[in-house]
Amino acid sequence: MKRFLISSFITAWVAALMVPGIALAQEKFPSKPINLIIPYAAGGSTDLLARAVGKVWPKYSPQSLVMINKTGGGGVTGTEFVVRSKPDGYTLFMGYGSGSDIVMPHLQKMPYDPYKDILAICRLSVHSVVVVTGSKSEFNSVKDMVAWAKKEGKPITSSVSTAAGAVDIALRGLGKAAGINIVTVPSAGGADAVTMLAGGHVMIGGGHPSEVMPHIKAGRFKALGVALPDRDPSLPNVPTLREQGINVATWGSVKGIGGPAAITKATLEYLQATFKKVCEDTEFKKIMMDLDQPIMYQDSATFAKFLQQAYGDYGKLIKDLDIKL
Repeated sequence: MKRFLISSFITAWVAALMVPGIALAQEKFPSKPINLIIPYAAGGSTDLLARAVGKVWPKYSPQSLVMINKTGGGGVTGTEFVVRSKPDGYTLFMGYGSGSDIVMPHLQKMPYDPYKDILAICRLSVHSVVVVTGSKSEFNSVKDMVAWAKKEGKPITSSVSTAAGAVDIALRGLGKAAGINIVTVPSAGGADAVTMLAGGHVMIGGGHPSEVMPHIKAGRFKALGVALPDRDPSLPNVPTLREQGINVATWGSVKGIGGPAAITKATLEYLQATFKKVCEDTEFKKIMMDLDQPIMYQDSATFAKFLQQAYGDYGKLIKDLDIKL
């Protein structure tokens, strides 16, 4: 009996010593690299933003961000991969708030709930939709394009990053509001859409400033209009669609960080705080300026509310314009 009591005491004592160790180990996040899934092709605005973050991230975290492009389904494939992953904070995705989250659910059934199954970690940026055409095009404005389409009675072909994405909806909305036929041609991402236009395969294209600005500066593209309520600071001389008589304005494409919904509070706090430090970093600000991408950080709670507002606004636009896939 005495031997049993001694053994039990030792077991309890060892267990008591182990509990703080376990708790301490659990608090040491991150203890390994974090995978950042990019649901779109390399070279697009989401990919460029992710890699800008990855460059500065090591200043503020002992572990690196590993970039993984996982394309397909207009951003759904990569996002679903994250939704189904272990909610330990080591698998996140860049681009929460893009078309697959605030646009596509209005048009088709999703394999996950974009708001119940995904945790809004933080917002980093918002990218406007710019309508562009080739430098040799006869269109010098959206008005020119609309006039041509009505006179010729022919469709306008346009490259877009993904089906039912923010760019796709902006172009569809433009066509609907102007009373012309704009046929959008989806691709694997923003970079591919730009390549399609540069190759002369379509008449116009839509993209975010970081995707189209290099071509505009090089004289390969002309900017026709911006689908924002107000002019984009990176393109101050380009009028909005509304300024040209087309009553269409969108949020563009929101670029936030998302993860599985069950991520712990402590891990969430670490992640949003670290991303905030990145956004405040001088080097990161310079990179973002060079990319023509604005820094628009929001913490988790504020970002979650913003997503609901953006989702509702896109839903109203889609309904008003009677846009269907």
